[in-house]
Amino acid sequence: MLAITAEARPLERQRFVESGSEVIEDFCDVEGLTVLEQFEDHVNITFNARGKDGLAYFTGTVHGWSSWTNTANGETLTQAYNFVDKDQKVVDNGDGTLTILVLSAGGEMVYGPDGKLLFKDPGQTRFEVLIDHAGTPSDPSDDEFLEFLGIVKPSTGVNDLDGRDFCEDIQTFIG
Repeated sequence: MLAITAEARPLERQRFVESGSEVIEDFCDVEGLTVLEQFEDHVNITFNARGKDGLAYFTGTVHGWSSWTNTANGETLTQAYNFVDKDQKVVDNGDGTLTILVLSAGGEMVYGPDGKLLFKDPGQTRFEVLIDHAGTPSDPSDDEFLEFLGIVKPSTGVNDLDGRDFCEDIQTFIG
């Protein structure tokens, strides 16, 4: 029973909060537009060993928000988001690299100055990446990203933010 418990422990686990704020003048290259940009992200990262080869599988979540406030008029545009990236399949290619199929799911919601929902972008996508495992395929601490291999399954769900111009939205909603 002790061996099972020891194997069940994550290879790596990190939990942290990142936050910050910055006053940006001439925001989006608009002369005279000064914006207070703020954010807070709650991040959880876990690597677990899976399969007969004990390859490391990644799961990461981010729950947070960002806001942009026009300092001249107090109007704010706010984005709330929740995401999970999770390795679905890890393949040791036998040449010092891993091919990883990643599921990325979650969503963003953008709220206007009046607090009403303007845009939403929930859904999921799947993509593959190539990683150099530095000779240790079951130890993620020394891995190096090599290449984005492409989208395997395109975004699902509502895509209100697709094709939008962020700077145009800033001018339109908090201007």
